[in-house]
Amino acid sequence: MANVFEFIAESRGKSGTGAARGIRRQGNVPAILYGGEKEPEMLVLNHNEVIKHLEHEAVYSHVLDVKVDGRTEKAILKGVQRNPAKFQVMHLDFMRVSMSHAIRVHVPLHFINESTSIGGKKGGVAAHSLVDVEVSCLPSALPEYIEVDMAKLDIGESLHLSDLVLPAGIEIVALAQGSEHDLSVVSMMPSKGGAEAGEA
Repeated sequence: MANVFEFIAESRGKSGTGAARGIRRQGNVPAILYGGEKEPEMLVLNHNEVIKHLEHEAVYSHVLDVKVDGRTEKAILKGVQRNPAKFQVMHLDFMRVSMSHAIRVHVPLHFINESTSIGGKKGGVAAHSLVDVEVSCLPSALPEYIEVDMAKLDIGESLHLSDLVLPAGIEIVALAQGSEHDLSVVSMMPSKGGAEAGEA
């Protein structure tokens, strides 16, 4: 299987809406690679290959290899534009990264022990406030996801950003802005008839 963290691209000279439309008509995806100390570069990628890559959740929170005309650039995927009416990717944004400089990336949250949690056993239902969180770290420390362990969560209780157990070298961007940004991640809510079910 092809490396899902490797995007094969070609340079394209023209920019603009007309050029982008022409690229899409040919079954390709226009893209831009920017950041670092280099000029932004317009790219074109094969649409079918892009679709295969984007099926993997990890692509959104990994340092990627963008191969352009034989050279490799380290980058993260910063944006994906899709056509809501079609199964079509319209545009990709890649941002170059330096392995020695911290980056800010949205990392997915994986919720575990929901049904076996204290509240879950009483018939409670989890209400997820967040599905991902923005972190700051060196590219080498970037996690694929962050686990949210709900085992001790009872009905009426919530887990906040400050409750998350983070891998070494990871900082949550919101928490660095102050305690007022300690957002709720998930709450355990009573379900209709949940209390009676627990007692039964």
